[in-house]
Amino acid sequence: MKCVLVSFLVLVAAASAADANPIQKVLQMLSDLQAKIIGEGEEAQKVYHEFSEFCEGRSAELAYEIKTGKAEVADLQATIQKASADMDSLSAKIEDIAAQLATDEQDLKAATEIRDKEAADFAAEEQDLSETIDTIQRAITILERELNGGASLMQLKSAGSVEQALAVMVQASAFSAADASRLTALVQSSAHDETSDMDIGAPDAAKYENHSGDIIATLQGLLDKAQGQLDDARKSETASRMNYEMMKQSLEDAIKYGNKDMDKAKKARGAASETKATADGDLAVTSKDLAGDIKSLAELHHDCMTKATEFEEETKSRGEELHALAEAKKIISESTGGAESLSYSLTQVSLLQVSKMALSSGGFQVVRFVRNLAQKQQSTALAQLASRMASVVRFGTANGEDPFVKVKGLIKDMIERLLAEAQADATHKAYCDKEMAETKENKDDKEAEIEKLTTKINKMSAESAKLKEEVAVLQKELAELAKMQAEMDKLRQEEHATYTASRPEMEAGVEGIKLALKVLREYYSMEDKSHEAAEGAGSSIIGLLEVAESDFTTGLSEMIAQEEAAQAEYDRQTKENEITKATKLQDVKYKSKEAKSLDQAVAESTSDRAGVQTELDAVLEYFSKLKEQCVAKAEPYEEKKRRREAEIAGLKEALEILAGEAVLLQRSATRALRGVQSSVA
Repeated sequence: MKCVLVSFLVLVAAASAADANPIQKVLQMLSDLQAKIIGEGEEAQKVYHEFSEFCEGRSAELAYEIKTGKAEVADLQATIQKASADMDSLSAKIEDIAAQLATDEQDLKAATEIRDKEAADFAAEEQDLSETIDTIQRAITILERELNGGASLMQLKSAGSVEQALAVMVQASAFSAADASRLTALVQSSAHDETSDMDIGAPDAAKYENHSGDIIATLQGLLDKAQGQLDDARKSETASRMNYEMMKQSLEDAIKYGNKDMDKAKKARGAASETKATADGDLAVTSKDLAGDIKSLAELHHDCMTKATEFEEETKSRGEELHALAEAKKIISESTGGAESLSYSLTQVSLLQVSKMALSSGGFQVVRFVRNLAQKQQSTALAQLASRMASVVRFGTANGEDPFVKVKGLIKDMIERLLAEAQADATHKAYCDKEMAETKENKDDKEAEIEKLTTKINKMSAESAKLKEEVAVLQKELAELAKMQAEMDKLRQEEHATYTASRPEMEAGVEGIKLALKVLREYYSMEDKSHEAAEGAGSSIIGLLEVAESDFTTGLSEMIAQEEAAQAEYDRQTKENEITKATKLQDVKYKSKEAKSLDQAVAESTSDRAGVQTELDAVLEYFSKLKEQCVAKAEPYEEKKRRREAEIAGLKEALEILAGEAVLLQRSATRALRGVQSSVA
């Protein structure tokens, strides 16, 4: 009869296994809701992490663009300032050149006017002195002729002075009254000059006669004095003319090169103006882009901060919700144990042996299930739980106690423990994700800054090397230019020496041919020849000489033209070489200065990079420690999470098994009790 009853109870339990305890259903729903909230938190964490990476990347891009834009604005402003300064400097230079040109032109005009006046004065003086010399010479000639036997010999001999002698000559119609007056004035002026140091006033006639001596000697002295004055005047005129020519050439050269400098300065000012206009346009565009980037960065910062605040609030809300669910589960588990046991357990029929046997069988089935789960998940905690559950089932059944309540309590405690560990691990993972992300961002920023500084250093080093190479090339070109100029000077001297030696020979040849032609033509053109001339041969000779004359004349003209062209080309090339030399020297000076500035900037950037590298080393050291704490573990978070979820699911399944066993035993015991009561009745 017992065997039939036990078999019946087992069949009834199997048929009713699907029924569940309402309290357990609530606990299951709470557990599922906790798992769902944790999953949503993990998904939100993933989305926020991606958004944070976007914010970091975009912020770095905008920061770099802003920094680059500010650098470009500064460069453009510097270019504009330099162009403005160059324009002001060139304008001042143009004004100075214009003023100098005006001064040179005025000086040239004034010098020309003075030269014209000096030339006119010299012409008048030369004419006057020439006339005086001519008059004295004629007077001396007349006096010598008259004194040597002329009609007025006695009168001249009785003359006591030059004035009396001239009066005698005028009376004899040998000399004009005008010439006599001129000589008289000249004699008086000379006498006045000679006696002015002794006595101021008109000279005494007796003193003059005693001083002058012979009349002809006196006139001869006047003639020598007039000749000397004429020579001095001509020398003075020659010197004045040469000084004027030199001054004129100097001023004309100054005006010529001043005009060239003026044109060059105007072109340079135009180029500076164009550079400034271009830089102004670029500055407007760059400033607009920079303002847009700054605005975008501010908006991005606002959006990212808003999203971060929302994420923190959501995370906090999820934590509060999980805490509330865990508190609710704890309250349900602690406060409904007795009611659950009274409502859904089989303690009322525990006196039946069959119920005890069924309890023992169901309890050990759950123990085996948990032990298998511990072995599958390699969990020490689950193995310990299975051991404790086995003890509870064994000793509870022996003492007549209900083991299901304690077993379920052990399983629920383990589930609560696993959920708490899951929440703690999730919090630790959020901390690790945040620290890892911030540290990685800091590391990336430092590495990007180092890369930028390295790029800047390499660029400036390359530019410095390029400038130094260009300076070396310029210096080499200057040496070659100096060598070429020396060769030009030597060649020009040789050409000019050849020309100087050859031209007189050519000119002598041309003159000789012309003279020979003249002699032959004159001879053969004579009609009264005393013999029969060889006119045919003479004509041939004349023809050949004419050909030779033409060749010599052409050669001389070509020689002169070549010399003038060579000299002009030499002057032009020499001037170009001077300009090129000045330009290259200025380039060498500028490029050397720029290379030195770049080298200094490279040294500063290298120092900055060393400082950033030190900061990066510290960040890398912290990042390495963070990896050891958050990543370098024997069991990654995802694996640990999977294992813990499997353990929780297994424990929930064990609870379902216990719940099913409890329902089966309750129903079977009730029916068995009713059958026993019927039998007794």
